Amino acid sequence: MDGRVRAGRFTPIYDPSAARGETWYINDHTLIRDARGRWHLFGITHREPADPFGEIEFAHATAEELHGPWRTHPSALTADPGYGDTHLWAPYVMSCAGTYFMFYAGGGVDRTSAAINLATSPDLFEWTRHPDGPLFRDGYDARDPMVLRIGDSWVMYYCATSTARGGNHVVAYRTSTDLLHWGERRIAYTDPTSGTEAGNTESPHVLRHAGNWYLFIGPRPDYVGTEVFRSDDPFHFRPRDLVGRIAAHAAEVVADGGRFWVTGAGWGQGGVHLAPLWFPVAG
Repeated sequence: MDGRVRAGRFTPIYDPSAARGETWYINDHTLIRDARGRWHLFGITHREPADPFGEIEFAHATAEELHGPWRTHPSALTADPGYGDTHLWAPYVMSCAGTYFMFYAGGGVDRTSAAINLATSPDLFEWTRHPDGPLFRDGYDARDPMVLRIGDSWVMYYCATSTARGGNHVVAYRTSTDLLHWGERRIAYTDPTSGTEAGNTESPHVLRHAGNWYLFIGPRPDYVGTEVFRSDDPFHFRPRDLVGRIAAHAAEVVADGGRFWVTGAGWGQGGVHLAPLWFPVAG
């Protein structure tokens, strides 16, 4: 078996700068198809250069085909200080029972108790924040949620540190039966590196393919870098499970046209880029 996860050549598909009339970036982002098959892209956006704590809106763009052309729409969500948002980071959008759920990191004044928030929509255009406030809080700067169904539960993966005040960079997870109430945090991956603030377990993306589970995280080893880990257990990945490196920041994996694709974006990257993605195959 060829045991490596590999990406092909990246090509640009969406840059918010043209619609803004000046250079803007897309950072952590998410893609979803609506009921009629149209693609929607949501992501952190801000004028260049990088200003993470000034990121207060989520870009929204649509396209009939994954490779575009993409049309820019008004921002999907903007920070609401009255709700407790100090910034808007890393949206993840999914659908369930006719409703779209957007999970995102809203920050807060205490970075050791950062908010993971929820907004919902019937159509991917009009969004309403969950009336009860944050789903939960965690540190340090807990962020970058993504959600998928495993067995009878919803599972949310996100990046954090081993203690709320810092420590090893980790991929944490919590489970839910209704997407609103989330259990205690557990750890799916612990990195040997430690600190607070930004770390190398950002942008966790988990999926199952051919009987194996894959975890994508980064930036590692550099800003434009994602590493891929493989396990037979979606709740347990180890540093030695490394099976691939991809030249992308904030990578997201989507399926389209009978194959997998991986995206990349980030500060100074000129928007969102897309490349074909290959998983190991039996040989």
